[in-house]
Amino acid sequence: MEGGPEAASKQEFMEFWKRATSSPYIMRLALSAGIGGLLFGYDTGVISGALLYIREDFVEVDKKLWLQEVIVSMAVAGAIIGAALGGWMNDMLGRKTSILGADIVFFLGAIVMAIAPAPWVLVIGRILVGFGVGIASMTSPLYILEASPATIRGALVCINGLLITFGQFLSYLINLAFTTIQTPGTWRWMLGVAGLPAVVQFVLMLTLPESPRWLYNQGKENESRKILEKIYRADEIEGEIKAMREAVEQEKQEEGLIGQTLGEKMKAAFSNVAVRRGLYAGVTAQVAQQFVGINTVMYYSPTIVQFAGIASKSTALALSLVTSGLNAVGSILSMLCIDKYGRRKLMLLSLIAIIVCLLTLTGVFYQAATTAPPIDNVDTLSFGANATCQAYLDAPNVSSWNCMKCLKAECAFCASTGGNHLPRACLAETKEVRVVCGEQKRVWFSDGCPSKIGVLAVIVLGLYILAYSPGMGSVPWVLNSEIYPLRFRGICGGIAAVSNWCANLIVSLTFLSLIHALGAVGTFLLFAGFSTIGLVAIYLLVPETKGLQFEEVEKLLQKGFNPCDCTNPKTDEEKASTSK
Repeated sequence: MEGGPEAASKQEFMEFWKRATSSPYIMRLALSAGIGGLLFGYDTGVISGALLYIREDFVEVDKKLWLQEVIVSMAVAGAIIGAALGGWMNDMLGRKTSILGADIVFFLGAIVMAIAPAPWVLVIGRILVGFGVGIASMTSPLYILEASPATIRGALVCINGLLITFGQFLSYLINLAFTTIQTPGTWRWMLGVAGLPAVVQFVLMLTLPESPRWLYNQGKENESRKILEKIYRADEIEGEIKAMREAVEQEKQEEGLIGQTLGEKMKAAFSNVAVRRGLYAGVTAQVAQQFVGINTVMYYSPTIVQFAGIASKSTALALSLVTSGLNAVGSILSMLCIDKYGRRKLMLLSLIAIIVCLLTLTGVFYQAATTAPPIDNVDTLSFGANATCQAYLDAPNVSSWNCMKCLKAECAFCASTGGNHLPRACLAETKEVRVVCGEQKRVWFSDGCPSKIGVLAVIVLGLYILAYSPGMGSVPWVLNSEIYPLRFRGICGGIAAVSNWCANLIVSLTFLSLIHALGAVGTFLLFAGFSTIGLVAIYLLVPETKGLQFEEVEKLLQKGFNPCDCTNPKTDEEKASTSK
């Protein structure tokens, strides 16, 4: 399960509704554990809105892009550590205990963030929250998988994925709510509220049992049987016990083949041709998922909206809420399309659409930059020398200055709310001057310039989400759950997942610096280039696994994948049947 949930078929969803209505206990179990996915999604989205207000409270954060990046990305760093230790905790302490531990750490992190008196304390809180997220991201789907009836496992695990998306949507909704009511300490409430779902899950998990599979592995067959009696129908229990017994015996045989230590497992994996080729495909898909730039949108979407020239925080957060909603729509589309069109085709089509959207965004930001409104010299000087941008005062030819040049000089643009934004001044970017600008019923632009095509950027951003979510958003996780031989699935899935987290960390840690160095135009063009490389790599390395059994996938990788052959390989029996 470290590679992510497997796709659920239509039959599974039909059976899911039957079992859920006849046994509410199953839904209670899946939803309680799935709150871990909600925590994951909420933390991903909440920082995007909170960052706008953190910059107002801490001057050093507003002035230092690297500090903003650290605050955002340290949760990812904590998640890498949590995911790495999560496997050990799951095996040694059990699934339930690991989830309870993740809730405690997440709650402590939320409290630390809410009361943080300085940026470095906020960073510690982000690391703690990320650590909890890393454990939960591995353990919640695993617990649901092992404590669910076999016939509806895929559908129940999908609940965890949907709750991740819902958590992101909820975070934007809460961000918008606190922005609208203008409560003191806005960002503290945004981050602190994250502790509530952790408390709810902690209480609910205390009333639920340990994973029956883990108990059986620990030799506690009677306890495991009692739990299965609550989950399975009476005529299914013995079959499940038999399946667990066979699985345990198979694991022992596999340990003899590939070893028990991490080093032995890694050596066995990389010495196997099929596994190596599977890793090339799995890791390529996971890294490409991050380098198309998706988490820059999830972590910084309100900031990106402001880059497009929309200065209002509430408007930026409201538009970000729309992008999060589109992400949820895309997740549902993925569940409907993945078994119909296949993994490879869905990823390739998704990447093509992503590249088109990124190139369009590049053009929109370029147009916005070249048509930025000019600076009014008289209006600027009317604020006084202390309030005026120092670079503007020192410039030999101020007649060539416009809003974009003002922002590049690390100053701010103060404009009226009229259609032509007159008057307009280039001022020092300080809290005191911002207040003066606001007192004159003007709009303060510090990230982007006012533009008539700013709304177009938001529309293209929404299309980008719709292009990403059904394909590159979910397919890499499904691919990684089915492309490795069973005996290597744990170690290979772990390698792919860590690759994903590390790529996530690199992108989130460098985005604002890239914007500062290359501008929005250069940054989105760079992501379009990365997406193109990802498109070529997936075309060359990733085979189609739709409709194939695990053994057939292994045979395909052992033989070698021909990217020009878009058809699914068939077994000898299927070919013989077709010829007849």
